[in-house]
Amino acid sequence: MAVRYPRPLRPGDRIGVTSPSSGVAEALHERLRIAVQDVEKRGYEVVVGRCMDGSGHVSAPAADRAEELMSMLTDPTVRAIVPPWGGETAIDLLPLLDFERLREAEPTWCVGFSDMSTLITPLTLLTGAATVHGNNLMDTPYRVPHGLLSWLDIVAAPSGHRFTQTPPGRHRTTGFDDFATSPDARTYTLDAAGTWTRLDGDGEVDVEGRLIGGCIETLCNLAGTPYLDVTAFADDMAPEGLVVYVEAAGDDAFTICRNLHGMRLAGFFDRAAAVLVGRTNAPANRTLSQHEAVLDALGPLCVPIVADVECGHVPPYLPIVNGALGRIVHTADRSELTQTLA
Repeated sequence: MAVRYPRPLRPGDRIGVTSPSSGVAEALHERLRIAVQDVEKRGYEVVVGRCMDGSGHVSAPAADRAEELMSMLTDPTVRAIVPPWGGETAIDLLPLLDFERLREAEPTWCVGFSDMSTLITPLTLLTGAATVHGNNLMDTPYRVPHGLLSWLDIVAAPSGHRFTQTPPGRHRTTGFDDFATSPDARTYTLDAAGTWTRLDGDGEVDVEGRLIGGCIETLCNLAGTPYLDVTAFADDMAPEGLVVYVEAAGDDAFTICRNLHGMRLAGFFDRAAAVLVGRTNAPANRTLSQHEAVLDALGPLCVPIVADVECGHVPPYLPIVNGALGRIVHTADRSELTQTLA
């Protein structure tokens, strides 16, 4: 089987906004309005769903969130779906989604990261539809640093398009902007220098494979279930092997180490030709750093492991297309990820 790429967006297309996990608190509605307006300025119509309440940890009951997401995914007039951000418990939607129906429907671009990994990664694995692990709606107004792209650039790219992203050389260590007091924030505060790091040794990396991955804290709960059967996906769609990416949102190094061990034992990395690890500000432990946690769990794979990639919870963001052909190059003077929508 071949990966199914949604049709590229054109001006006038409709983009759906819904919150499959956490909604938007009233104090942040102005940031939401600005983000929607920025998408509209790109020539798209934006439709905001009903499941947006930010007063609790989820935007609506699970049945309502699943119904709205399914409705958008199967509506031929909705060409892309983006949440305001992630959250905590999108896992409760998985048994309520009709994956067989989604396999038969024309694919729709579905975008997001963090708890959205709980949905977009199974969506690619179970339906063969490409999804975008990238900046969420509330991050969209930020100016994209040199070397990176916005999710809006990717969902408008034609079939077969090839694009390369490179590390900008700077990242943020000071948390996130307060959208309640700065709803119009458009410039990242990138207060630290740094680029990619090979964890498993020295030497150049030049590896190809289909891209798949997401947030460790959410995906670890799906390891060993039918929703995260990476081996079956590789058998059907990735004879060339996989480039697997993971990123830690905030758990300490001991927890990340245990979770990655569990994911490896469940077969999540079995077909990995290389592993990319997102940069994280998550805490180390007294005797174990975040880098050491990754190497402890994934070193036995004996594949290149490249860390500090901009694909996690530390701004800025390097969007990755689940299902795309990827080529990772990391040498002394060159670091880049090239993706091909083929």
